[in-house]
Amino acid sequence: MLAAASTQSFRSTAWATRSTGTRASERGRRIATREPMIALCLLPGLDGTAHMLRGFADAARPGFDRVEIIAYPGDRVLGYRELETLARDALPRESPFVLLGESFSGPIALSIAADPPLNLIGLVLSTTFATAPVPLLSPFASLSVIAPVRSVPMAALAALLLGRWSTPELREELSAALRSVEPTVLRARAAMAMRADVGDRLRRITVPTLALRARHDRLLRPSRVRTLVAGIARANECVLDGPHLLLQTRTQACADAVIAFAQRLAQTATPAAPSPSR
Repeated sequence: MLAAASTQSFRSTAWATRSTGTRASERGRRIATREPMIALCLLPGLDGTAHMLRGFADAARPGFDRVEIIAYPGDRVLGYRELETLARDALPRESPFVLLGESFSGPIALSIAADPPLNLIGLVLSTTFATAPVPLLSPFASLSVIAPVRSVPMAALAALLLGRWSTPELREELSAALRSVEPTVLRARAAMAMRADVGDRLRRITVPTLALRARHDRLLRPSRVRTLVAGIARANECVLDGPHLLLQTRTQACADAVIAFAQRLAQTATPAAPSPSR
């Protein structure tokens, strides 16, 4: 009952972004050349909303048949397994798609790719991790559930997440995204991220994978991204100048990298193979 009810609510908050013009001409070109129509599904960061991903979705849209941002409920605490179930329920049923997991959602994207839908053809990981991003803080994860999330100064958050790419507009977007989620939910997700451990799933991922790493990430160690690349058989790393919120600050560069990745998949990709027995 919980899964079914959550899925219905979850879908009602998911954002599907579509366009005309450039997208229509690109669609026509693909039909003429018989390239597959590929969707891009985005799993968000800690806030779990569509707020911070709309700009990237707009930038990536010309390279895909459609772009969907899958948002998580902001009013109740759900664990990684429950969020994975909701995400799976919102994925395309038949059309080939690329799955992108940002930051907090990396473990969810990795788990889906390790036991993939047959129409998953590629995985993108943006500034994310398979195991706790800051290992030294893992023992203190339980303390995050009582931390006063909304009392953290925006200047401190901006320095950590945006660095020298911080702008008034981005700070307001970040603030709005965090305000839209219950503090208890944010605290629980922070604790979940600090305890994340899906490293055992990496070897089961067979789809081509692109890992985006921010050269100036103050939250995530470079070794965490390198672990992903080393553990996934068909993974490549793309390093860009930027902070942890790479999709928001280097939007066009990230979109170009993801579109180029998808174009290569359109020419050569086959659907995901069933994962080896666990």
